[in-house]
Amino acid sequence: MNFSYQLAYLCNRSGYKMKEAKTIYLSIGSNLGNKLYNLQRAILLLQTKLGSISAISGVYRSPSWGFDGEDFLNACLSINTRSSATEVLHILLKVEQEMGRIRSKEGGYQSRSIDIDLLYYNSEIINTDTLTVPHPQMHLRKFVLKPLADIAPQFYHPVFQKDTRNLLQECKDKSSLQQTTHKLFASRELLLSTLHLVAIEGNIGAGKTTLAKKIASDHNAKLVLERFADNPFLPKFYADQSRYAFPLEMSFLADRYQQFTDDTTQFDLFKNFMVSDYDIYKSLIFAQITLQKEEFKLYRKMFNFMYNEVKKPDLYIFLYQSTERLLENIRKRGREYEQGIDKDYLEKINQGYLDFLKVFPHPKSLVIDIAELDFVQNPEDYDLIIDKILEQALTE
Repeated sequence: MNFSYQLAYLCNRSGYKMKEAKTIYLSIGSNLGNKLYNLQRAILLLQTKLGSISAISGVYRSPSWGFDGEDFLNACLSINTRSSATEVLHILLKVEQEMGRIRSKEGGYQSRSIDIDLLYYNSEIINTDTLTVPHPQMHLRKFVLKPLADIAPQFYHPVFQKDTRNLLQECKDKSSLQQTTHKLFASRELLLSTLHLVAIEGNIGAGKTTLAKKIASDHNAKLVLERFADNPFLPKFYADQSRYAFPLEMSFLADRYQQFTDDTTQFDLFKNFMVSDYDIYKSLIFAQITLQKEEFKLYRKMFNFMYNEVKKPDLYIFLYQSTERLLENIRKRGREYEQGIDKDYLEKINQGYLDFLKVFPHPKSLVIDIAELDFVQNPEDYDLIIDKILEQALTE
């Protein structure tokens, strides 16, 4: 007996009647800020607050309707929900408010970060002081009907007794409508799976390994971790940097190249994507700090050869942490050979990363200041980081 049957059986035994699931159709649009991310964030919030998403249309670009403003991105989706129509309306308004939408009391159209309209609530006809379903203007708007036709071409309008395709054919809206190549996703996991490889970087003690492990666990990702503890030169380097800098950096480069190549080319069919707590480019950043000028020239020749061969991350994340917090974290984790690291060395590393990011060629690079965040103890801070990752992934 599956879960749904078990639940229904228990409800019948107890005399409790479950609300029947309803299919609702929504139109979502945005013409402010990161429009694509606004649509995606709305979908994730609606899934959490309303129910499971059964279909999402393509994303369409259209001019602003009834006012001068930036173009909109629009889409439609269907959700299976047990909420009443009035409850659905309340939730839609709450989601808009949570996303910064403030509805003007003066009326009229204006730019907005998110606009969510209830088009259909099953096939019901509802007319109250606060809610009219089907949406009274949907048949006049091509930017609503075209994405709706993607997911419900044969759904009949209960008032006009015509399906979506017929309504679209008869629509007199002549404004331009362009289908984009963008895609929206029903879950974080599906969106993150499009990234293939996410590299999380940061200074010593920034928390990159902890974050990588957490993301891998929460979102079914293959975890790629740097094997720093096995390097025999590392304790010697912290004791005598000038003597052991070159052999340390060369051994790190060779090990990172071998490991990164092996781990990122071996796909795991049971994982959605890969997340690493380092990118091989860190070798050049550290080497520039620790090596003498002539040593670095030789090192860079070897690095350039290897770097051209390795897989590049689809999203590069740098966790910026204050030097004081870095020193505190290093003390807490108690690795004996790290306790002699001084503030100046950490500040040079931070600056090295920031200089690298200024010329980083990949468009999907993200700096997250975590000086005031605790993503281990505070779930809200962790969610904030995930939201920033999703937003960057959907930056046009």
